[in-house]
Amino acid sequence: MALIVQKYGGSSVADAESIKRVARRVVETKKKGNSVAVVVSAMGDTTDDLIDQALSIDSNPPEREMDMLMTAGERISMSLLAMAIHAEGASARSFTGQQAGFFTDARYGAAHIKSVKPDRVKHALEEGDVAIVAGFQGINANGDATTLGRGGSDTSAVALAVALDADMCEIYTDVDGIFTADPRIVPTAKRIPSIDYDSILEMAACGSKVLALRCVEYAQRFNMPLHVRSSFSHRPGTLVVPNGVDPRTLPNLD
Repeated sequence: MALIVQKYGGSSVADAESIKRVARRVVETKKKGNSVAVVVSAMGDTTDDLIDQALSIDSNPPEREMDMLMTAGERISMSLLAMAIHAEGASARSFTGQQAGFFTDARYGAAHIKSVKPDRVKHALEEGDVAIVAGFQGINANGDATTLGRGGSDTSAVALAVALDADMCEIYTDVDGIFTADPRIVPTAKRIPSIDYDSILEMAACGSKVLALRCVEYAQRFNMPLHVRSSFSHRPGTLVVPNGVDPRTLPNLD
């Protein structure tokens, strides 16, 4: 039995039907005998809508209050996904970043994770539940909510996978892995079956938006393998592996 952390981005949980599809995928992974923790982003354009609402009220809103507001989107996603998993006949518990033990520095809007102590997540997994964690957020030493900035949910997922000593961190998006170019723009782009950390870091530094730089750096620091794949298909994605590691030696979790 493997311990898998799955991360689903905003396009994967954009509406109720999408959340139901994700729930079926999570339950399918669970039924294969795996323990599953899930990190979710806010639904679709929720974060942008919240920012627009804030700016319509105050053109220069306090950073603390913006972070408090920004955490709301992921809380909606996590609770709805827990309900959808329950409707599929499995049990799940949702946790905010604070409840999941994400401790950050004091910066608002672009906080860095200082430590992850996922005691409640571990307990849920030990009891056979799917643990769902709100990505992109944590808590600082003052007890205030903080957000992690661009790509924060990816970073949350990798940090959780490391803290849980997971076998794999799966990053679900709207494309079938990492390509030689954006397949939505370049139809002839080829999927890259596997890539090492240094190569994907170079791609991220050059503007690739598949994975955030901080997410890959965190994975590299702790040798956490990543599987970037689409939540809209079951096709193989791209494995991001430690330098020098043959991806064929990793456990087959499909």
